[in-house]
Formats: sequence, structure tokens, C-alpha cells
Amino acid sequence: MRILFLAGTNSIHSHRWANYFAHAGHEVHVVSFARTIQPILPSIRYREIISSLPFPLSAFAHARIVKRIAQEVRPDVLHAHSAGIYGFVALLAGFHPFVLTAWGTDVLLNPRAFLKRLIVKRILRAADLITTDGENTAKAMARLGADPRKIKRILFGTDVEKFRPRPETKKEGPPRIISIRSLEPVYDIETLLRAAAIVLGPFPHAEFVIAGDGSERARLEALAKDLGVANSIRFIGKISAEQAPLELAAADVYVSTSLSDSGLAASTAEAMASGLPVVVTDSGDNRKWVEDGSTGSPQAGGFVVPCRNPKALAGKLTSLLQDKGARQSFGAHNRRVIEERNSYSREMEKMNRLYEEIAKERQATAR
Repeated sequence: MRILFLAGTNSIHSHRWANYFAHAGHEVHVVSFARTIQPILPSIRYREIISSLPFPLSAFAHARIVKRIAQEVRPDVLHAHSAGIYGFVALLAGFHPFVLTAWGTDVLLNPRAFLKRLIVKRILRAADLITTDGENTAKAMARLGADPRKIKRILFGTDVEKFRPRPETKKEGPPRIISIRSLEPVYDIETLLRAAAIVLGPFPHAEFVIAGDGSERARLEALAKDLGVANSIRFIGKISAEQAPLELAAADVYVSTSLSDSGLAASTAEAMASGLPVVVTDSGDNRKWVEDGSTGSPQAGGFVVPCRNPKALAGKLTSLLQDKGARQSFGAHNRRVIEERNSYSREMEKMNRLYEEIAKERQATAR
């Protein structure tokens, strides 16, 4: 099968998706409107189109090029990752079958702006097949006018061989809490910093590792100093795909303070696969994946706390740091959950079948 991806290769998730189908023997073409974050497989035909024009003007310029590429490549499927610029370019290029994967913010937050809402609604109506990893995102798309029959749930999946418990990386010493979310407003790292200031009372030697980068970094570093916690916070920047499993395995607790997620965030799933207890905000589908330890359930994997509530977050982090047995029990349960429900290879096999079905349907109608 010949697949043309429109996807930002500045995301590891785009790389993983394209790499899977290239390894499976498909002819894979990737067009990205952003600089890649890592080398592209030699077997993938890769094009990078960079524009200085603002959105949506850049989309019209990109669409002319993508339309020409599609005419040359003649893919069986064109797959756009996100209902933002990639989905809009796919819409303007007019190629079918057009598969769209919604990533979350593109349909949960962007449509709050009038122009973006109109664009997203047109993209959703034009797509022949829509995938998402979140029930909340699927419902949002239906409200925006997507045909529910076109929406399929495909998880990004977790590589459970790569993300796994690594007892050898655990060192005796102060407890380590880790966050692997970008330093952007939607991930609300400020709440984590304010919670850290509380946790450091009973646990003055605790270490908070913030792995990620973004537009809020300078402000957050300044806030850490203002709160008097800068010596306990390590801003280590964006980490590589190779570093992530090691950083997670070396931590004691994972935390996500996101205000909005589609389904279960990939980094949360990776932390769970790594055998970590998690403390996450009540956003996305978190409650469907993380049973709250406050219930006393043997199926608990951590705690779910309200958004923008440093005190509640600090309380649950402190509770976990005080109870090694709970950390181990929650972490072991989380590992089983991801192995059973979020396997990367199984989800990609499901996607492969959907590609085959949509391509056959298109061929049949073209006759």
C-alpha cells in the first residue's frame, strides 16, 4: 500500500506512526511543515515544506505543493495528522480517500476561535475516515458535525518493551517526581510548581524533574525562584526518545497537570508502562484509565485530582511519597493496564486494516 502522511515530524508520535508502516513494507511518503526532530528512515520518502506565512495563508501555499505531490505519488490513502494545518491542507488539496487523526487540542480547544471552528468543521465533514484516541475527542467531533459512523478509536499505543520498569536505574536517595509535558499554558506546569512548594515541607529533599520545553519556560523558571523551590526543580528541557524511558524508570512518581487531553496522554501511558504510580488531573479520559487510590480499590493506579488545584495535587503527591507499598502496587497495576489495553503494535494493526478497508471502498466507487 502507498500511504501519504501529512504530519509534523517535530513530534515523536508522527515518527512512530510512519515508521511502523514503513517497517511493515508499505511505501510511505511523509510531508511535514516543521523541522524534523530526528533522522527519517531511509525507506521513507520525506519532504519538508517550511513557510513563513501565518496560518491560514500558509495552508493555501502548502496545499498547491501537496496536491502536486499527491498527483505524482498517487497514494492509496492520504492521512493528515491533526485537524489543524495538516487537515486543512488535506481538505484544500482535495485528495481522497482522506484519513484524519485528531490529536486533541485541534478539536477540543482550537474551535473556540470562530475562524478555526469553521475550518475544523469543514475538515471533519470532508474526511472519509476519522480516528482519535479519546472518547472525549470523539464526542467533541460529533458535536462539530462529524459523522459518528466515520469515527474510529485508534490509540497511539505504547511500546511496552521500550517503556518498562528498570529496577537497576532506581537509586537510593531523595524521591523523584517527574513531569514530561510541554511547557505550554494548556499543561499548567505552574500548578506543579506551586504543589512542589507544599510537598517540600514534609519532604525537603524531594526532586522535581520537569522534562519538556515551550513558550512558558522562562516564566516558570522565574516562578520557581519566586516560590523558593528553584534548587529542588530540574528543568531538563525536551528529552529524546532514547532518554524518555530512562528518565521515567528512574522516577518514583509521575504527574500530569494538563488542562486538556485527548484520551490518555502518551506520556502518561509511557509512565504507566514504566511501572510508575501517577497523579493526573481530571481531564481527557484519565478516569477511564486511572482508578483513583482514594477508593481503596485494588485496581487503583494513582490519583486523579482537580485541575488548577495545587493543594489537592500536593496532598496526593505527599501521600504517595509516604507510602512505598502503595507506589509499588499502583505502579504494577498500571503496567498491566497498558500491556492489556494500549499496545502499540495492536493499535497499528487495527489502523492497517482500516487503511485497507477505506482504500478498497474508494477503488470500488471509482469504477
